[in-house]
Amino acid sequence: MAIQITCITKPSGVLLNPLEAISHYGWYEDSSGKSAIWTRQQMVSWLLSNSSNQAYVKDKFGDKAYCKVYKNSRGTFFLKTQPDGTKADNLLSLPPC
Repeated sequence: MAIQITCITKPSGVLLNPLEAISHYGWYEDSSGKSAIWTRQQMVSWLLSNSSNQAYVKDKFGDKAYCKVYKNSRGTFFLKTQPDGTKADNLLSLPPC
């Protein structure tokens, strides 16, 4: 199943790594119309639980950038979009949930 991440929640201010600071992801699934807001851990667990689970972000042109789970040196899991040829950060450019 593929879901579109449509919004994020993160603290404001200066952050060492803003992607790691995202606490929640809002998402939508086209075929079922289902939507929800999940914690970072819920999203990471869902993506890692099945290789067919995918999350992506759409830009204003409708192009998709798929997300991958990363782990930092302190053991924190977080999402980051795979390179898609643009300089814009796809996740951090989403509106707040």
